[in-house]
Amino acid sequence: MSSINKIYFEDRSVVTPGELIAEGDFQIPWSPYYYRVGNKYYSSITGLLEVKENLFEVIPLEGHRYFPKVGDTVIGLVEDVEIYGWVLDIKSPYSAYLPASALLGRSVSPGEDLRRYLNLGDYVVAKIETYDRTVNPILSVKGKNLGRVTNGIVIDMPPIKVPRVIGKNKSMLDTLTGETGCEILVAQNGRILANCANKTIEEALISAIELIEKESHIKGLTEKIRKFLRERLGENKNDTTAETSANT
Repeated sequence: MSSINKIYFEDRSVVTPGELIAEGDFQIPWSPYYYRVGNKYYSSITGLLEVKENLFEVIPLEGHRYFPKVGDTVIGLVEDVEIYGWVLDIKSPYSAYLPASALLGRSVSPGEDLRRYLNLGDYVVAKIETYDRTVNPILSVKGKNLGRVTNGIVIDMPPIKVPRVIGKNKSMLDTLTGETGCEILVAQNGRILANCANKTIEEALISAIELIEKESHIKGLTEKIRKFLRERLGENKNDTTAETSANT
């Protein structure tokens, strides 16, 4: 750590609104969960402080809204069909827009019924292509495993809990996939797409995610989840790799 930078808390400390977190000049992305006055950084919420090398991040203990970032993978829910694209709910204060040309790979014909491709209530795996806090997020489905969700289940959880579901070095996500055999995609906006072998495994996975959400502040949670799933599933685990849940 640079001698001019100082972080006043240890990793996974609880910080409260107005509390001085650090001093210096840190190269960290903008976040609504802290504010800066001069060279001092203060928490704007009650949350957990994660510290790694010369970086820190405040993770809220409560909250259900997602703040878009370019490059994030999100799972959107179609809430409106317009002439040239779709409006999607991404659990954000701002609705997202998916241009039809981005999904179809061509321009839209006059009078074309876009509901043939995506209709109300459909889920879409996409990336935030553009967003600058003055214009609502624009989505892209160009890339592997992006597009309309054709099978699997979508599980909702608070976006602030996403880092805990993934875990450090993907330890929690590896535990969930390894113990259930499900193919799991965790989107940054607090939606999880899972393709499991059967209903019993689906229900066990949902219960595990609910447990992570409830006890996200507890140390040793990854091992607790591993034991929970083994006790819950017993011999029902299917290690067969599930098929991809989203297709272009």
